[in-house]
Amino acid sequence: MGCAEAAEGNGEKGTALGMGNHFGRFAKLVAIIFVLGITPATSIAQSQSSASQTEEVGAQLTDAAPVGLTSDEIVAKMLARNHLRNEQLRRYSAVRTYEIRNLEGKLAAQAVVRVDYEAPDKKTFSKTSEKGSGIVRHLVFDRLIQSEGETSAGREHHDSAITAANYTFVLAGMEEVGPYHCFILEATPKRKDKYLFEGKIWIETEDFAVAKIAGHPAKKPSFWVNRADFVRQYQRIDGFWFPFRDETSVEVKMYGRRVFTVDHQQYVVNPANPLQAETGGAGDRD
Repeated sequence: MGCAEAAEGNGEKGTALGMGNHFGRFAKLVAIIFVLGITPATSIAQSQSSASQTEEVGAQLTDAAPVGLTSDEIVAKMLARNHLRNEQLRRYSAVRTYEIRNLEGKLAAQAVVRVDYEAPDKKTFSKTSEKGSGIVRHLVFDRLIQSEGETSAGREHHDSAITAANYTFVLAGMEEVGPYHCFILEATPKRKDKYLFEGKIWIETEDFAVAKIAGHPAKKPSFWVNRADFVRQYQRIDGFWFPFRDETSVEVKMYGRRVFTVDHQQYVVNPANPLQAETGGAGDRD
């Protein structure tokens, strides 16, 4: 992810310049962690559709009963299904709310952004509102938006994909994630890489779609970071699966804990006339 360091300066710790110096490193960290939250999704699929839309081909990919599948077989089915789902997704729009808060919940910055996707890989972003620290918005939100397209293709895309080339998987059981019944896979990266993570993946048992990912970086992203953890949840909307909520918790030296969240709402999927589409489906989460 191309996220530049903030310019170094001589400001004191309590000044905006001093905060900018440290937040430049924090911005790079958050960008990396955000990639860890989103790259597994974009690497395996821009979105995920339900089995009902791939019934004919899906019948060739999976048996009716998933019992007895190995972790590698589950991942293989997930990748195959996501390939089919990608082919069916032509366009969508959504509204994202980016926020950073401290441990007490005080808002540092917020940005509301409309996202428009056009197959195969075009994304455009339009801000609709902003508030809070301009430094934070520029160093974190703007750089994340700018770099998102860069991480969905090319080497970073390949190097961060959830595949057997990058991870060892162990089937750890089954669990409910909201309304979704899921396999739980423990994912261990095969190398120390800032774009890989160590943690768990929840894969829905009927659609073989990712319902949740949680973990921490395989490699410590920065000297300034004591700990970083992320969780990404997904939702099924109009037969497709899309991000629902991202939450990244980062322990930063001298500044304590910061919580970065992205809420994804108001999806409109494959509209016949995208220029007239104004509101999205509510999805089928509980």
